[in-house]
Amino acid sequence: MNQKKKLSLILFSGEYDKAMAALILANSARQMDITVNIFFAFWGLCLLRDPEKMSLEDKTAFEKMFSIVAPTGPEDLPLSKMNMAGIGKAMLKEMMEDHDAPELSDFLKGAQKKGVKFFACKLSLEVMGFKLEEMLPEVKILTAKEYLKDALEANIQLFI
Repeated sequence: MNQKKKLSLILFSGEYDKAMAALILANSARQMDITVNIFFAFWGLCLLRDPEKMSLEDKTAFEKMFSIVAPTGPEDLPLSKMNMAGIGKAMLKEMMEDHDAPELSDFLKGAQKKGVKFFACKLSLEVMGFKLEEMLPEVKILTAKEYLKDALEANIQLFI
């Protein structure tokens, strides 16, 4: 019996190019009929934030400040290198457009449509003051232990 392959990704980074790499791999794996689970932790959670659902209600002063300054979704993420106050990212996006490459938000939507499962780290959500209601639809919460149990069943595990 041929068992289905599985890819487990941890997306810890909240940087545009690293998130792009994770989502390109996730979309490619789904095209190969590989099950894909992404566990978003700390800064990686910024990729899942829905700007239309964000709220400062029921947050501490620190959580409110953090929520305001943290990136508000995929297109708000900085580059990991050569961001240069956003100029580097604008250049990268222009170069991607020249090569008909989709934007990060397109890769994110594609992954959702292809059935990539998104999991938010419970502790990261709590520490950063984010709420599940502020995230994209279909995001589920997992503890680190639950993630590890799932990752042990994967053929490939990647940390980005």
